[in-house]
Amino acid sequence: MPPKRRYSAFAIARETLRQHAGWDRAWADRPMKPRYDVIIVGAGGHGLATAYYLGKNFGITNVAILEKGWLGGGNTGRNTTIIRSNYLQDPSAAIYEKARSLYETLSQELNYNIMFSPRGVMMLAQTEHEKRGYLRTAHANALQGVQTEFIGPDRVMELCPIINIDGPRYPVLGALWQARGGTARHDAVAWGYARACSDMGMDIIQKCEVTGVRSAGGKVTGLETSRGPVDCDKLGLVVAGHSGHLAEMAGFRLPIESVSLQALVSEPIKPCMDVVVMANTVHGYMSQSDKGEMVIGGGADGYNNYTQRGSFHHIEETVRALVETFPMISRLKMLRQWGGIVDMTGDRSPILSTTPLGNCFINCGWGTGGFKAIPGSGWAMAELMARGTPGALAAEFGLNRFREGRFIDESVAAGVAH
Repeated sequence: MPPKRRYSAFAIARETLRQHAGWDRAWADRPMKPRYDVIIVGAGGHGLATAYYLGKNFGITNVAILEKGWLGGGNTGRNTTIIRSNYLQDPSAAIYEKARSLYETLSQELNYNIMFSPRGVMMLAQTEHEKRGYLRTAHANALQGVQTEFIGPDRVMELCPIINIDGPRYPVLGALWQARGGTARHDAVAWGYARACSDMGMDIIQKCEVTGVRSAGGKVTGLETSRGPVDCDKLGLVVAGHSGHLAEMAGFRLPIESVSLQALVSEPIKPCMDVVVMANTVHGYMSQSDKGEMVIGGGADGYNNYTQRGSFHHIEETVRALVETFPMISRLKMLRQWGGIVDMTGDRSPILSTTPLGNCFINCGWGTGGFKAIPGSGWAMAELMARGTPGALAAEFGLNRFREGRFIDESVAAGVAH
């Protein structure tokens, strides 16, 4: 198929004169072929990024991306869009920093505006223990080549004047500040990758549920789907909270559990906050969207579930936690709330790995921090699938680490898993 026209100011001017009748579809709606070299299950950010880098880095374009719902309708469109890489452990910092650096030029690379906003991310230290932890992370980041710094309360107030740094329970003692972190438009990330994948000739098949995994001789041979059978040489499972269900179809178990992570947005207000703030002691985080809404997130449910609805008790807990640090939000009305199904590992670090089924690969376990990792995750997963063995970014995130006790503990070390 011919390449899609590039988006540009000239294209907008041209289409304005033509009543916008000449725009191409963002991605093609083609029927599923009987066989592919690679099938990716899951058309969210991670699955689409995997397919894109398979084509871009390795020239593998006979690829199908299957999605049981609609493109980007899972966690990719249900998060709070935070992008940062200031993790403590070396493997975590490496893959998240790769992702952050790719985000910086992703709009230009995909010719699609993902609205990346490097507004900076600060993680508040509100106890002495937390302050020591962030100082430790700042030193680790310096060794890892990740640009962060620990700043004092005065600098916190300068960056975000609406903060109350003298809270009676949890005063602000400083913050871990990453100036090149920020946010991006979550659905635009999925759409940009989808458009690029389609332009390379890959098939994006929506409303196509996987109902079975076929194998022979210990290797995957294809899938049974709601649209009929399809064969493949290699299979990538990239389905976030449903990873355990797909793994069971493929004949193995995963050390994960699925829970709902909840978020909400307020009514839109005038600009008052141009950074992202995470208050981990009270467990809440907040930024302001381009539309003026205060985007607020909190913790995951304490019980396993697959709901994408919000719940009253999490609204109460999260807002109560943030009101002391941001008194102004007590006067706002909630506009909407939602939940995303996240897959949590015991060490709160992801899994990018081969599996007991030959030529079947798994990308899951990102927990509450998946959006920020999308480009780095796709880059590492594509390398794993193309070569059959993990590269440097994915090497430490294999399934065997749980059997061998080589945990990448970001839950305790980072204080929060976001």
